[in-house]
Amino acid sequence: MLRLVSLKLGRLYRYVKLAVLGSLAAALVLNTHSLLASLQRNELSERRFLQLNKCPACWGTSWCRKFLNGQLRLESWGRLRLLDFFNVKNVYFARYGEPREGSRRVVLKRLGSAQELADIDTKICRRATGRGRCDLLQALPATEFASLNGDVRLLTPGAVEGWSDLVHCPSQRLLDRLVRRYAETKDSGSFLLRNLKDSERMQLLITLAFNPEPLVLQSFPSDEGWPFAKYLGACGRMVAVNYVGEELWSYFNAPWEKRVDLAWQLMEIAEQLTNNDFEFALYLLDVSFDNFAVGPRDGKVIIVDAENVLVADKRLIRQNKPENWDVWYESKFDDCDKEACLSFSKEILCARVTVDHNYYAICQNLLSRHATWRGTSGGLLHHPPAEIAKEGRLEALLDECANPKKRYGRFQAARELREYLAQLSNNVR
Repeated sequence: MLRLVSLKLGRLYRYVKLAVLGSLAAALVLNTHSLLASLQRNELSERRFLQLNKCPACWGTSWCRKFLNGQLRLESWGRLRLLDFFNVKNVYFARYGEPREGSRRVVLKRLGSAQELADIDTKICRRATGRGRCDLLQALPATEFASLNGDVRLLTPGAVEGWSDLVHCPSQRLLDRLVRRYAETKDSGSFLLRNLKDSERMQLLITLAFNPEPLVLQSFPSDEGWPFAKYLGACGRMVAVNYVGEELWSYFNAPWEKRVDLAWQLMEIAEQLTNNDFEFALYLLDVSFDNFAVGPRDGKVIIVDAENVLVADKRLIRQNKPENWDVWYESKFDDCDKEACLSFSKEILCARVTVDHNYYAICQNLLSRHATWRGTSGGLLHHPPAEIAKEGRLEALLDECANPKKRYGRFQAARELREYLAQLSNNVR
């Protein structure tokens, strides 16, 4: 019965998609002249499209020369502004490089919807003038984003704590890392805030407050083995990251062998972000099938949406010893009827050394029978082969990892699940 319902929902989704595509086709015919003109333009070389005039209330300028020189071009459909209505997240695909020399695909992000970006301007104006509209460049010096300019030596926890998930409970060690690895300055490598220009400090702080994803990618880079997309640069309110591949949801009905490998990688990511030599725990607060992508060549799973990542410094927790700091924390299962539900306490994530949040998030929202996505259900490991289903071990481990029945059961189940998936993956290769 459940399978029948999921199939009907899948068909309904396809019918709706066809209706939308039909409407788009009609609109394209009615607006042919203006559409042809937009296809011939390269808006990525236009300062207004990049919102470069908003700087330093922007994400950076390190890639402006590449943008303005025409080295980036939106892919064909991305040039049609008519489609912006459906592009709620303001994510674009583009080609970077010269056609004769070869180009590669990159992903461009505004880091927010049109309304969210407008809200940034409103918040800055209200903080500076008390009004909803103002001249941003004149207003910025009156905000907290400019208060750390001048001869301030360090970015300290007291100045930015709680601004975003990234710095919900920052340590000095984390903030030094953010400043030292800040890619939107020519003087990167120093943890001293005063070594940045005034405009660079404001860009850093605004990014930290409104969407810290670029700072996560810079501070925990893929070049060092972290499972995030590679940060490339920014211009105005547009950032560029490398294109990884198709999103994880497109592998929902891939062959069993492929899904087992992807599931194993997801559990490995959960382990790496929870326990690593740097003693930073990176907790994923938003886990869904469209937040991960898979490389087409190496099949590697990468996190492509890192806006909601909370970083807890385990060294600081051990040093300060808050109440129950050494008691293992078990996340509570959230049996909701929506997609990508998670139950967590940021305060507890910041105050415990041993936490099972990442295992819980991956198991509940991606792997187990509790995972739902776009009319599908059963999780990435749905419909295992008959012999595996008969054995029952996989289902038992997934259930215990998502919704443990015994104390600390998720910790043990996550470890055994990683080992079992590795065994299955080796067996099918």
